[in-house]
Amino acid sequence: MKLTYQRISNGIHQRWVHFWNNRRWQVLIKSINRNALGIDDSRPVIFFNASTRLQAMSQNAAYSLLTALAVRLAGVPVIQFVCQSGLRRCVLGSNRDDFSITPPCDKCVRQSRDVFNGIDTRWFEQRDFPELEGALSRLTIKEMMDFTYQGAPLGFWALNSLRWVLRRHSLPDNDQTRAFMRAFIVGAWNVCQQFNDMVEREHPRAVVVFNGMFYPEAAARHVCLQKGIRVITHEVGLRPYTAFFTTGEATAYPMQIDPGFQLSPEMNKRLDDYLSSRFQGNFSMAGIRFWPEIKTLDDAFLAKAERFEKIVPVFTNVIFDTSQVHANTIFPHMFAWLENVREVARAHPTVLFVLRAHPDESRPGKESRESVGGWVRASDILDLPNVVFYESNEFVNSYELIRRSHLVMVYNSTIGLEATLLGKPVIAGGKARFTQLETSFYPSSREEYNRTLNSFLTADKVEVPPQFQHNARRFLYYQLYATSLEFDEFLEDDRVWKGYVKLKQFPFERLSPQRSQTVSVLLDGILGEGDLTYPV
Repeated sequence: MKLTYQRISNGIHQRWVHFWNNRRWQVLIKSINRNALGIDDSRPVIFFNASTRLQAMSQNAAYSLLTALAVRLAGVPVIQFVCQSGLRRCVLGSNRDDFSITPPCDKCVRQSRDVFNGIDTRWFEQRDFPELEGALSRLTIKEMMDFTYQGAPLGFWALNSLRWVLRRHSLPDNDQTRAFMRAFIVGAWNVCQQFNDMVEREHPRAVVVFNGMFYPEAAARHVCLQKGIRVITHEVGLRPYTAFFTTGEATAYPMQIDPGFQLSPEMNKRLDDYLSSRFQGNFSMAGIRFWPEIKTLDDAFLAKAERFEKIVPVFTNVIFDTSQVHANTIFPHMFAWLENVREVARAHPTVLFVLRAHPDESRPGKESRESVGGWVRASDILDLPNVVFYESNEFVNSYELIRRSHLVMVYNSTIGLEATLLGKPVIAGGKARFTQLETSFYPSSREEYNRTLNSFLTADKVEVPPQFQHNARRFLYYQLYATSLEFDEFLEDDRVWKGYVKLKQFPFERLSPQRSQTVSVLLDGILGEGDLTYPV
């Protein structure tokens, strides 16, 4: 009885918070509409983000809407392209355990009507494509992965999305998985068709989409690229309440850092303060804190480590993350890299290899269904006496491991950059954000990777080129303070769901370029040719 009452009370509180948050958005939209500058160009900017939220305001949904309102206030028409039950199965609304459960379209559409009230909204609905569906009905999962239709790589978009939905990389070829793939492919084609029809009518000056890898937004981006329309993608930034906007692929995090850019003493102090906190585990991303606590290395581990000549931490990533498609350059996927790690460990018995699963693998509600822990248990790697494994929910101090290391191995995890900053040699098994600059050893082929790795493991010491640490500081500062655009003046935690936000109360003028540097950068990058970064 007590639990039932608590559930009801929590549900009422949740609906109350979200109701009043939507009211705040409506008030702000009305103010923007009353005070927007006269239209300077009839061509609109179109916004589309079908994969960011269902029935409340996530951070990415809020970043998109605030940006749209800033564009409208500046005198440019804005159109929201919005799903009205147009996707048979969507990224957030799919039940990964049961395809037959339909998405919560009623709640999602109601939320869209509430927050986009007063904005020019174009709804897209579900359509049937008998020819396409007939072609898909006979295909296996593998065949659908590579499926293209009238020049559109529908299977690739569906694959990236389904891996994220199912929380796994390898997809079983069964009825349920095939049903999901078919629904995603048909949904992608539906978006292609209706988005294409809209841009043909509206001739937008720019289009802004979330992520660009999930199939609805990937389809819209494809239409824009085919027509030469400026398209911007966005994702969460590295600091709390920040976003990354780019004309490239947001999940790859492309950055153009001027070769002449150097850190001033003030910049170095700012970066050192940030790193001091981060090295204690005090950081979060998209409203999620990965390290609720950090535990020191215990006596048993230290005693074991004493029996080996060297320690090499091996840091993994989340296999289903949309960044992985960019990472798979040397190896076809992260588990292939881990299989290579196993053979390398077998060949170097005097080196202690410490495998570390990414903490995000066990995030509540986003738990990996194909995890590093699962791979470890299915393989014989722990039969090797020189291998130790820490699960994703074992909050051992990774920085202490790094400080004791001879070499650090990563696939594409950001901790590789941090290891470089701590002065340690790092070898990357995949393309990472930080490999854009010379910050680590990043071989160009599997043969070169193994040759370099084996030479490092037998060397008494691995010499780190001085430019690695220098570039790592430049890269991280630029990522933190140039490309991560701040929205904390507009948003705060809604204290109901992790990663969701509510609108602060502020005068509408704060969304003008004269009052907000973030708005100034966004308008310059969306309406002009700006690079969507703060000047440094």
